[in-house]
Amino acid sequence: MILDGTDAAHLARAAQALASGALVAFPTETVYGLGARADDDAAVAKVFQAKGRPADHPLIVHVADADGARSFASQVPPVAVRLVAAFWPGPLTVIVPRAAGMGTAAAGGQASIGLRCPSHPVARALLVAARQAGVPGIAAPSANRFGRISPTRAEHVADEFGDELMVLDGGPSELGIESAIVDCTRGHPVLLRPGVLTRAQIEAAAGEPLRDADAAAPRASGTLEAHYAPRAPLRLMAAPQLREALRLLGEAPLKLAVYSRVPPQGGSRGISHRVMPDGAAEAAHELFSVLRAFDDEGAQLIWVEEPPSTPEWEGVRDRLRRAAAS
Repeated sequence: MILDGTDAAHLARAAQALASGALVAFPTETVYGLGARADDDAAVAKVFQAKGRPADHPLIVHVADADGARSFASQVPPVAVRLVAAFWPGPLTVIVPRAAGMGTAAAGGQASIGLRCPSHPVARALLVAARQAGVPGIAAPSANRFGRISPTRAEHVADEFGDELMVLDGGPSELGIESAIVDCTRGHPVLLRPGVLTRAQIEAAAGEPLRDADAAAPRASGTLEAHYAPRAPLRLMAAPQLREALRLLGEAPLKLAVYSRVPPQGGSRGISHRVMPDGAAEAAHELFSVLRAFDDEGAQLIWVEEPPSTPEWEGVRDRLRRAAAS
């Protein structure tokens, strides 16, 4: 059921549901999350089951503020303290050493845990209400079936899980792609997943360069090679390659959908086209909604123009690359 997330009674109802071990979907500024109380491994197991997600693929724990992070962290390394001060509440997840006995299932059994404080007002109100109900944090991956397109509207969540799931509606997600994830457990910050924050922004706050993920990096949410995928196969192409493919296509043999910065030209027919915005933030905001719309239209094949290779597009490029790998 979809409930107005700005209604105090609905927030209290959702907080009590979480306290009892039930699942609740809620909005964040990035995407909608499927939440369970993070200190209850049995409740968290319901998230993995509902999504069809491997139990060793960690979830991010959402907390109301920096103090709330200390319930789940055995320590908060100095670089994490700097990042939290700069970007919380906001679209950044820090990986820190996990407190013994807390969030074991949410962490996928690892000795580290991902923590985030969202900025969406409904998410923040829910976290405060949940804390008052005895819930120190909410473990919440994106509210979709595992590996598929993340939801940015309450209706997307209801389409995935049906009317039985409680969904707090907070309107469309402002940012549209998931948070950046920085591992802070190894003495230097490592970027595990890009988001809307650029490397330069994160490095400025960290006070040191970001390193790239390596084989020693902890497992983290949304970092599998294939992820964020629509039902239709997605092919990512450079602009000249896409233009030439469309020129040679003629009448599309399959129901083809195209997401590009330049509209298809020539005699191609039977194509559903969306214009990719020139700005990275605008493209991130609409990306998952566009891919869901193509699925809803019954697209059999999706062609997407590769975004620019500039730093602000890194998060969008990452999501499209993983969607194309599925």
